[in-house]
Amino acid sequence: MERYAGIDLASEEHRLCLVDVEGRQLEQRRIGHDEQGLTALCRRLIELGVERVALERPDGIVVERLLDAGLVVVAVHPNQLAANRDRYRSGGGKSDGFDAYVLAELARTDMHRLRTLKADSDETKALRALTRTRDDLVGARVALCNQLRAQLDAFWPGAGRIFSDLDSPIALAFLERYPSPADTHGLGAKRLAGFLARHGYSGRRSATELLQRLRQAPQGRAAELETEARRAAVLALVAALKPLVEQIKLVTSQIAGAVRVHPDGPIFLSLFRDPKSVVTAAELLAEIGDRRERYPTRDALAADAGMAPVAVESGKRKVACFRYACDKRLRDAVACLADASRKHNPWAHTVYRNARARGHDHPHAIRILGRAWLRVIWRIWQDGNTYDPSLHGNLKRLTTTGG
Repeated sequence: MERYAGIDLASEEHRLCLVDVEGRQLEQRRIGHDEQGLTALCRRLIELGVERVALERPDGIVVERLLDAGLVVVAVHPNQLAANRDRYRSGGGKSDGFDAYVLAELARTDMHRLRTLKADSDETKALRALTRTRDDLVGARVALCNQLRAQLDAFWPGAGRIFSDLDSPIALAFLERYPSPADTHGLGAKRLAGFLARHGYSGRRSATELLQRLRQAPQGRAAELETEARRAAVLALVAALKPLVEQIKLVTSQIAGAVRVHPDGPIFLSLFRDPKSVVTAAELLAEIGDRRERYPTRDALAADAGMAPVAVESGKRKVACFRYACDKRLRDAVACLADASRKHNPWAHTVYRNARARGHDHPHAIRILGRAWLRVIWRIWQDGNTYDPSLHGNLKRLTTTGG
């Protein structure tokens, strides 16, 4: 007898539901999120000969354990689960057990709408862990940098303007040495030049120009106690930012090494003109993965990357809406590639310029160009070839016609 399972995931305890081929509920139980519970779960599903297991997420320890056990696992988007609850209830009730039942039913009846999960290679999962960690660290750096800038704007705006990037090593070193206006007493061009030399400043501004920036900014009016408090806040934020910046640099170097030795690394690195552009290439590879069957068509890849609009039709009304349900990290990586390529690639520049000429704003034009790039990416990814501009048909036609 065919059996299907649905698992409603939680942090400490999961809910399992089993149904038979006719949709009758056979079993429902709680599964602890520990080694004993997960081992018993996999053993029980194998003993019962479960055909498919449905969950709400495509990754995580539970998914990996089920895949390692040889079970067929399908991912159900939370929006799909929410939309299907009313198929199996007349009231508005909701529970973990009911969600597990709906997942099991979807595994039984809706496999033509669901995607079977296939584990990526160890190299791809390692690269994904690095790129997502870096993304989280960059988010933390931006948040801390914004807090630091807000503190400086409140009592010492000049310190936030002297260097271009507030989170650069030279700017953080300056704020660590001069965290308040009072600490700059006696700071002249000669002393600042010595400070810049000691910290290896490689900017184009002279010490005199930087000092002029510092002194031309508005002067704060914070009293003594407030200045001391804000000085302490600046030192605390700088102390938090400095190791964060160093760790981002370290993770970036690890990403560069990992993407260059990955079997699919040359495919994605070939999309960028600058060989140092490894972060976006690694993000594209990590989010797309190495399972070619995951995206059987280029439209499936464009939809998952958020570069394809959602059509809304009703009677004579037909509009294209922004796609919110997608892989946000993949969407950001494709948008980064599109925005960078439009500045040097004549084909990308033409696609972007034509989109703007049709009245689309910058983000919409970037998505149009991103979808065009995904057609190229999908083809070379499926074939296992690197990007060759001489084989890019639209680019060759544009170059031949002098466009």
